[in-house]
Amino acid sequence: MKTAITAAQAAALVPDGAVVLIGGFMAVGSPHRLIDALVARGARDLTIIANDTAMPGKGIGKLITARAARRVIASHIGLNPETQAQMIAGALEVELVPQGTLVERIRAAGVGLGGVLTPTGVGTLVAEGKQVLTLEGRDYLLEMPLKADVALIAAHEADYLGNLNYSLTAHNFNPVMALAATTTIAEPGQIVPVGVIPPDAVKTPGVLVDHILERPH
Repeated sequence: MKTAITAAQAAALVPDGAVVLIGGFMAVGSPHRLIDALVARGARDLTIIANDTAMPGKGIGKLITARAARRVIASHIGLNPETQAQMIAGALEVELVPQGTLVERIRAAGVGLGGVLTPTGVGTLVAEGKQVLTLEGRDYLLEMPLKADVALIAAHEADYLGNLNYSLTAHNFNPVMALAATTTIAEPGQIVPVGVIPPDAVKTPGVLVDHILERPH
């Protein structure tokens, strides 16, 4: 059984300078209370790996506004002008990664692969500084795994063993991110007794989850 922790306790487990995976897609399926707790703690110099940086005042956008991030690895930043402004000013390093490549690099870290071969980005700026391999007459980029110190994920439900399920499209990046971090902290919408979540509805088994955030009040 796992003991639920407070948002402040969870934020204390994310040190300044950490590499952090954060679930969500335009703030849908993001761990909002964990993000708020990091802002309240005054987190700094984080490397954030996420699909995007949401919008100002929403989801990961709150961390950008608070200047908690030193580096962002994401698929796009087009909806957050604050991310763009910090990047242009040199205050934030941004690595843009095609979405399919991003999720595969995270998955590669989670399942122990040494890298991912993809034709996406060959012959573009994405290929700069990367190894190119030719297989059966076709060029592929070798993309390296993305592993984090901490994964912050949102779930629909958790039980006290840490088993998680997700709601509809809020599923997005959360399950794969749970694989790829040294410490995984889950923020469920509710915590239910063991056995309430049917085994075939469990998308992230409790063995992958280190901490569960207490229920919202």
